[in-house]
Amino acid sequence: METKAVPEGHSVVSEYADELISVPRAHVVLELCQDDGGLKLLHEGKMLVECHLTREGMAAAGYMARALGVKIPPLGESVKARVSSGVLFRAVSISTLDFS
Repeated sequence: METKAVPEGHSVVSEYADELISVPRAHVVLELCQDDGGLKLLHEGKMLVECHLTREGMAAAGYMARALGVKIPPLGESVKARVSSGVLFRAVSISTLDFS
């Protein structure tokens, strides 16, 4: 799975995220996980977005979680979100914003 880095390097968006967004869907079940490296957005175990543990990365993670309608989970835990592909597009786009 190829990934592309955001210019500032605070987040990484996978090619799989682009593929998933390209097909309109009413419901996509996602998982938001936090670990020692930062926050990850997953779909069926596949990484969509990874926000690194930096000031900018955590800002992106916070806004991304808000767009998904969930709170950032505690370290080592995860939360589920069920959203449309349009909401997913918005969340992924937010993760690529320049927060510096």
